[in-house]
This record gives sequence, C-alpha cells and structure tokens, in this order.
Amino acid sequence: MKTLMLFCISIIFLSCQNKLECNPKEFKTGKFEFVQEVNGKKEITTFERTDKLQIETYKGRTDTASVRWVNDYEFVLQKLHPRNMAEKKAISMRFISTKGKTYTFEYSFVGESKKQMGTVTKID
Repeated sequence: MKTLMLFCISIIFLSCQNKLECNPKEFKTGKFEFVQEVNGKKEITTFERTDKLQIETYKGRTDTASVRWVNDYEFVLQKLHPRNMAEKKAISMRFISTKGKTYTFEYSFVGESKKQMGTVTKID
C-alpha cells in the first residue's frame, strides 16, 4: 500500500513539471521576427522587447505595448495607444517551447479561452 501511494505521488509530481527544454529567459528581451500567413500571403512583424515595453512594426505601422511579466514563462501585453476597442484588450502570451533562436508561444485575449499559437525568431 505504501509503495502504491509513493508511486501515485510521484506520477502527480512528474505530470506537473514544466516541459520547456530551454531557458525562456533568453527570450525576455531582444529583437524578434514573427512570420505568419494571412490570406495566403506571408506577413512579417518585427518587434523589440525590453523588460517593460514591446515596440512592434507591422506593415509600416509601429505600435508600443507595455509588458507585464507574470512569471518566467508568461507575460501580458497592453497597447499604450489603442486606436479602437479591439486594441484595448490585453493579450496573454505564454512560452510553450524554445529551440536555438526560436520560441513557440500561445496567446489569447485576457479572459478568453480561444488560444492561438505562433513561432518567433530572435534576430539580435
């Protein structure tokens, strides 16, 4: 009985461990590039992130957002100068995995359950 109990506790402990293979701290700050396909066309967003700000350029338009780190794996982006109601919504970001100069993340509007994923490359 004691062995069974120890086995169950071990399984619970191991299932709760974070599965990131690399250190996400390497991606907290720097210059990055995010490539995505929109309506069959390759779109590129470049951004620079510091501990407190993210400055993003997409299609020649630059936006700035505050960065609030929840922990080493999660942060929240909030646009500083939203132009409409959609841009007023904060975005929750979470590192899923890292490999070399890239990281995979999931994101959603804060309070919404629909999550999307993407991959970012560190360029500097």
